[in-house]
Amino acid sequence: MFDILNSVRRSVLADSSDVLRTMASLSLRLYQKTDPKADFAVLLENKKSKTSLLFQAGTVATLSHPETDAIRGDHYGRLLDAYACLGVLQVCPRENTQLYLVVVTKCVRVCVAQNTAIYKIQDIDIISLHSMRPQNYKAQEEESWIKEIKKLLGNESFYFSTSTGSGEAMDLTLCAQRRSKTNRTDNRFFWNRMLHLHLKRFGVDCQQWLIKVMCGSVEFSSIYMNNHTPKILIISRLSCERAGTRFMVRGVNDGGHVANFVETEQLIHIDTMDDVTLSYIQTRGTVPLFWEQPGLNVGSHKVKMSREPEVSVQAFRKHMRFLRERYGQQVVINLLGTGVTGRSQGEAALSHMFQIQHINCPWSKDSPHIIFDFHQECKGGNIENLSRKLQLRIKDEMDSYGYFCSRNGQVQSLQRGTMRTNCLDCLDRTNRVQTFLGIDCLNKMLEDLGVSNNGVIVQRFTSKLEEMWKDNGNRISQIYAGTGALQGSKLIDGARSAARTFQNNLLDSSKQEAIDILLHGNLLNNYLAALSRSLLPSSYLYAPISVLRQLCQRSTEYTSPIPLRVAVGTYNVNGGKHFRSLAYKHLSLDDWLLDSKKNAVQSSLVDTTPEDEDRDTRAPDVFAIGFEEIVDLNATNIVQNTQWSENAASWGKELQKVISRDEKFVMVTWSQLVGVALFVFVNERHASHVRHVSVESVKTGMQGATGNKGGVGIRLVVRNTSMAFVCSHFAAGQKEVNERNNDYDSIARKLIFPLGMPLWAHDYVFWCGDFNYRISLTREEVLDYVQRQEWTVLLQYDQLKQNFAEGKCFKGFVEGDISFAPTYKYDLFSDDYDTSDKLRIPAWTDRVLFWRRHYPKDKDNPNWSPGRIIHYGRAELKQSDHRPVLAVFEVEGCTVIDSKLTSSYETVVTSLGPSDCTVVVQV
Repeated sequence: MFDILNSVRRSVLADSSDVLRTMASLSLRLYQKTDPKADFAVLLENKKSKTSLLFQAGTVATLSHPETDAIRGDHYGRLLDAYACLGVLQVCPRENTQLYLVVVTKCVRVCVAQNTAIYKIQDIDIISLHSMRPQNYKAQEEESWIKEIKKLLGNESFYFSTSTGSGEAMDLTLCAQRRSKTNRTDNRFFWNRMLHLHLKRFGVDCQQWLIKVMCGSVEFSSIYMNNHTPKILIISRLSCERAGTRFMVRGVNDGGHVANFVETEQLIHIDTMDDVTLSYIQTRGTVPLFWEQPGLNVGSHKVKMSREPEVSVQAFRKHMRFLRERYGQQVVINLLGTGVTGRSQGEAALSHMFQIQHINCPWSKDSPHIIFDFHQECKGGNIENLSRKLQLRIKDEMDSYGYFCSRNGQVQSLQRGTMRTNCLDCLDRTNRVQTFLGIDCLNKMLEDLGVSNNGVIVQRFTSKLEEMWKDNGNRISQIYAGTGALQGSKLIDGARSAARTFQNNLLDSSKQEAIDILLHGNLLNNYLAALSRSLLPSSYLYAPISVLRQLCQRSTEYTSPIPLRVAVGTYNVNGGKHFRSLAYKHLSLDDWLLDSKKNAVQSSLVDTTPEDEDRDTRAPDVFAIGFEEIVDLNATNIVQNTQWSENAASWGKELQKVISRDEKFVMVTWSQLVGVALFVFVNERHASHVRHVSVESVKTGMQGATGNKGGVGIRLVVRNTSMAFVCSHFAAGQKEVNERNNDYDSIARKLIFPLGMPLWAHDYVFWCGDFNYRISLTREEVLDYVQRQEWTVLLQYDQLKQNFAEGKCFKGFVEGDISFAPTYKYDLFSDDYDTSDKLRIPAWTDRVLFWRRHYPKDKDNPNWSPGRIIHYGRAELKQSDHRPVLAVFEVEGCTVIDSKLTSSYETVVTSLGPSDCTVVVQV
């Protein structure tokens, strides 16, 4: 290998300029090393130039023609021929990088325009760079993720371009106006950019060897116009910055990128008429707020805000600022429903939030927000209302924004703004409106071409473009929703709606996994990735694994510790039926959430609180509040797998009001699984520093089939500290200890957040809930110990403590000292333990524990600790058969200092040396 690399170091790439020019043919040939005793290698040869790339031992080398011939004869067997290469996919299970070469094995030419041939990918192959493919290899035996990526890239939504002449090919990621200013690829639409990185690290000329792939749609046609043949294209570019399927990815992310963001270009090129190019750009994208549609989505579905407005401001403004910087002035055309009842109720609420954020945005005065309820305004297929109502409201902007025009390579006019259109999915309604806007702009383009008075030509252009826009809408809908667009036909639309329901609810998760691996392959399913996302900017995340590992190990060099106070409460509210009762209206949630510590001290005979803690009344930085039985655990709620309820939503509003008594808190998000609900709030001063929020749930009822028992999790990063909060309800019953341990184990293993992030990849895990662990004594014995407040003796028989000591549950967790009476089970509105016929034994069923991850860098730190427990106690709210519990923790968080991070990064890169195995010797 070293001899080869030394030889390569002296080689010169020959005839490389012809590589991409011949990509349309099967110009690439792959060989693999067949000698089992030698290090495995793959050779990628360009058949015309006879140059090649050698992949061996994680490195890449460029070989000249003679070197290629020499290497190929050394036990190499032919694998396959390919049209093009997308690059190297890096997958890192358990932080061990595995490399795969991705090549195009089948494609079809869509069109030739502007010295460029545009191809649609129809099939690919994925070649392992670490193990030999056997002769009896069968595609059906491939790993599931490989099958899904093949299905994704082969669904005829991915395109690449090659040059048909001596010049460079048109970059499909760039619209005509942007190409006139720069040749720098737009990374938003460069779907395989991460596959280029591995070759770039070894100095390979990616321009010569790899293609750039765009996802979306390319519609092409040409028509006869007098003595000319205009070429018409509609190119839709789907952004990969927040890519995903319909119900898996909604709204905006922390970077300001929205789901289903598509830039669509309507382009006319006539090479025989001064080489004129006319281009008009529109954009679409979901509402730039944090929202989702939980549960099984059939027909009409509820819209849930997954983050509250205060926590959405930064992302919203990033999105709008980026649109203005990239496209100029903006008009927002909001097609969401406005009805406050029925089907469009959720849409109306989302639209209202969108309008409020837009009004508060610094650019709202010169960026009109047009509310146009498409279903209401165009009821019964009355599309004419687009011209009668919508066009009048945007006419001035349409005229002033214009379109791009160039002649003989000279820019004649620029487009100075865009129309940003959205409905809920940015599919069917958006397609109709964008078609209308495209045809409206076409009329102005035909005036520019001097043929607007020729009715035949105008009709020819119009009918052709309407057909192309329809096909474009179908393709975008196919990518995002799995079916073509709805067209107004009851028969076709009914079939497509049914197909969407099946696709979106049952099949999209595997497609989403394939998208995530393609875009983030080297950052999935490993703990290093989770820590990197917390500490490092997104631009650092695709550095080599060795660099990321070193940076994370040296985090103390560029971070500053900060104290974070976290309050976690849990309450089984028994369905919440009695909280409006007047019997105990003087009892407030304040007694539990804000004054629990003070009340505990006042009711205690002896105050043992240290003096410094007694004076420390600082409000929490993060507040997590969990509920069990927030709705009745009846058959209807269990079968429906309730993930959103008015009961939980009203609790959230009340909780925010209560905990904001002394300092303002904002809700980050909340999650519900039947009766279990979890709410997370942050102190207002941290609202703009919350990132990477996501929710997940795990059912454990009836062996994982139902959600009457189970857990919900919420994860977030505050400043640069990652936290996961879990609220759960375990199996009931005095003797069902093993079932409870199994519930814990299932939730701990199965609670996987997006991008494959496990629970244990966080800096801290806070776990609360009704764990249902009982006390293994008789009722009389327990009551006697409670009467004497002999908590230490009683805890010896506590099932959670016993199983914790045996390592069967909550391994590594810390719980505060319990110095309060068992919280279960009381008669309603009474201080008496259960006096019903069942006479249940009192128990500490309601608990809060926490866990801190111990990193390798912490092993030699004598001052390391999981954190400090400020308070652990219960409150005397009597509306339920349980008493609520609150724990307050003081933990160590961190914040990154950007200047020090840059310095550490440069130091790490320098210390690791060049990636191509060069050895530098100083004499």
